Amino acid sequence: MRDGVERDRGAWALLFVLSGNMLLDALEVSAVLPALTPLSAGFAISTLDAQWVMSGFALGFALLLVPGPHLAARLGRKRLYLGAMLLFAVASVVAGLTDSLGVLVATRVVKGFCAALTAPAGLAIIVSVFDGAARRRAVSVYSLFGAAGFTSGLLLSGVLSGADWHWTFLFPAPVALVLFAAGLRVVPPAPATPPPPLDATVLRDGSLLRAGFGAAVLNGTYIGLMLLVTTQLAHLAPWQLALALLPASLPLVLAAPHGARLVRRFGTARLIAAGALCSLAGNALHLARPTAQPYATTVLPVLLLVEAGFVLAFVALNLQATATVPAERRAAAVPVYQAAVQLGSVVSLPLVALLLAAGGPRAAMVLVTSVAAVGAAVALTGLRAATTGRVPT
Repeated sequence: MRDGVERDRGAWALLFVLSGNMLLDALEVSAVLPALTPLSAGFAISTLDAQWVMSGFALGFALLLVPGPHLAARLGRKRLYLGAMLLFAVASVVAGLTDSLGVLVATRVVKGFCAALTAPAGLAIIVSVFDGAARRRAVSVYSLFGAAGFTSGLLLSGVLSGADWHWTFLFPAPVALVLFAAGLRVVPPAPATPPPPLDATVLRDGSLLRAGFGAAVLNGTYIGLMLLVTTQLAHLAPWQLALALLPASLPLVLAAPHGARLVRRFGTARLIAAGALCSLAGNALHLARPTAQPYATTVLPVLLLVEAGFVLAFVALNLQATATVPAERRAAAVPVYQAAVQLGSVVSLPLVALLLAAGGPRAAMVLVTSVAAVGAAVALTGLRAATTGRVPT
């Protein structure tokens, strides 16, 4: 009995450390938003050009996700995790001290590489260590850390960017060092073993493909909208911008602990479809009136609707991604899913910036809303498949 309790404690301690990676990754994305305007002024570039600081992290993340398991097989999981955390901390220090835009973007790509080495392992370990109801609770915790990271990044950056944008890129360093120290204690040493093959069993899994596409659309349209709204509210001080964007992140923090309960009651397919429709409604509303004044009747309802999409679908997407993948293939499936998530941002951010510069907010919102509509259509096909019993609900 005591051994079982100790194993449970160890599993949940490991969960919290691995979820810390999710917090750090989300923090890296959101912290840039309040810093974009002061950063643009510091480098004498447009806010839209500064989006490459955001894109760099997503690009590095997406590029190394799929080959990451092969590096883990060569070096060993624990060694790779600890090395990535140290490199992440070093890159954060360099980013906080540099006055070169090229170096800043390069550090963001490096940090994306590091996140790609730790994040898939985290989710793969979670879905392999926990089963049934415990897995749903564990994924809810994992999702909660991500939501908390996005919100924390907004608030901290809102305060720090008002003093000096350099601090925004420096403060993730101590977080990475704390995760490194915790990882020394709780991440179990594992021998270097060949990764599971990325074969047709994984690549033809309909549930995984729909979840990956749905997450890519949800994330890509969300971050594209955040960039657009940030440019529209560029007249605000960083702390004011952080507060203005808070409705697009705080509700998920409050709802994530209940994600497992929602999935148990409604099933993943219904929640994903409802989330995609909420996201579409929010983006369509901003397309109909692509202005930021007055905030309470323009931007606020848009942010709340889009965030409702995350509240409904975020945990469900993480669970659906591996719902029908054989247990021995999940470690190969998770990087595919997370690569899709990051590719949403990689594609969305430059295109939204280009359309904003060329045609203004309405042109950018035509793209974002169109992509959201496709995502909603795919989510509805998943719902139809679930009601006919072809995929789990």
